Parts: sequence; structure tokens; C-alpha cells
Amino acid sequence: MTAAEEPNAAHPRFAEALGALGLDDLGPRIRRFPDATRTAAEAAAALGCDLSEICKSLVFAADGVPVLVLMDGASRVDLELVRQELGAGKVTRADADLVREATGYAIGGVPPFGHRSKTRVLADRALLDHDVVWAAAGTPYAVFPMDPKTLIAHAGGTLADLREQAG
Repeated sequence: MTAAEEPNAAHPRFAEALGALGLDDLGPRIRRFPDATRTAAEAAAALGCDLSEICKSLVFAADGVPVLVLMDGASRVDLELVRQELGAGKVTRADADLVREATGYAIGGVPPFGHRSKTRVLADRALLDHDVVWAAAGTPYAVFPMDPKTLIAHAGGTLADLREQAG
């Protein structure tokens, strides 16, 4: 699988968000794949990058309210750390309907910003270990590169330690 440069590879809502954020120059750097890359591992393999250089956009429900967690592709989210960060009673993985309702995108293509509604965003601090990360551009077929600090800023993310620790 090879990635092709394609200016209109992003989901239309995401392309609009790029324009609204003054990121029109990002369009030509979006990579579109002939096959879906619904998982971080599939995206990393298609790009030829390290799994940790993929930025996953994961939606959870904190006491029923959607929250987006940005996590590197090699790590898993520790729900207890998310719960503590939010001061929530319970945090669960959002189902496909809640993901689409909150973001306007399907699982496997959720970008870190450009959502249908304003959602609280938490970003794992380990994303900052990279010069560039790759994130979904609104579809499972397209990704874009961005330095993590800028990506987190555009997402309105709060940095936190949210990764499961090996052990």
C-alpha cells in the first residue's frame, strides 16, 4: 500500500476546519490510501513510520459526556487516569453512535479537531516525544502530518499522563 498526495483527500468537514484554522497549506500534505487504515498499526505500516508516530483520536464517555483522548498509536489509554483527570465517576469507551454524534466522523477516521460539536480533549504527554505525528483526516483512508504541539493546540487539548503503564 502506498500513500498518494491528494489535495482533496480529507473529509469535507475536516477540510473546512483546516480552512477555518488557517491551515490550508496542510491540504497538499494529506496522504490518501487505496485501502482503509482503520487502526494505528495499519496507518503506520502504510506510512512506513513507527507505531508511536500515529496519533489516535479516541472517544470515551465520562459520566455519559463525550471526551476525546489523543494517544500515540503504540500505547493504550488508562481509563482510570482519564477518570481522575476529568474528575468523573465513570469513563467508558464510546460506542460508534456516540462517536459519530459527537464528532461527525466514523471510528477509524476521527481527526483530532474539526468536529461537529465542541468536545473536551485530553492529550497524552508522550505525543510530544515526536517531531511529527500522523492523524486521521476525517476518513479511514486519509492522514495528515503535524508537529504534536501544534496539533494539540488546534484540538484545544489539555496535556496529561494517560497511558497504561507496562506491568
